[in-house]
Amino acid sequence: MFTALAWAAPAGAPAGGPGGMLGGFLPLILIFVIFYFLLIRPQQKKAKEHRQMLDTLKRGDKVITQGGIYGVVDQVEQHTLVLKVAENVKVKVGKAYIATVRSEKETE
Repeated sequence: MFTALAWAAPAGAPAGGPGGMLGGFLPLILIFVIFYFLLIRPQQKKAKEHRQMLDTLKRGDKVITQGGIYGVVDQVEQHTLVLKVAENVKVKVGKAYIATVRSEKETE
């Protein structure tokens, strides 16, 4: 014959033990907090810095586009820029496609 044992919580006890619901969600909450501080927050900070850089662009700034084109800002419009990339060569690009403003050290 087989003997079967059944384990059950006493009558009236909560079904998950102490901290059942919180204990189940705690790892998920912890993972979300880690993702926020390691991925989401730095990405938001970088996007904010890029927006500020685009807002402060002015004529004469030396920039690099995301496509790798080096140029000097010749004209600034609301959503576009006119870049001078060579003598008598101007290119109109979207502001969002400017990757970075070159520093003085890079231009030498």
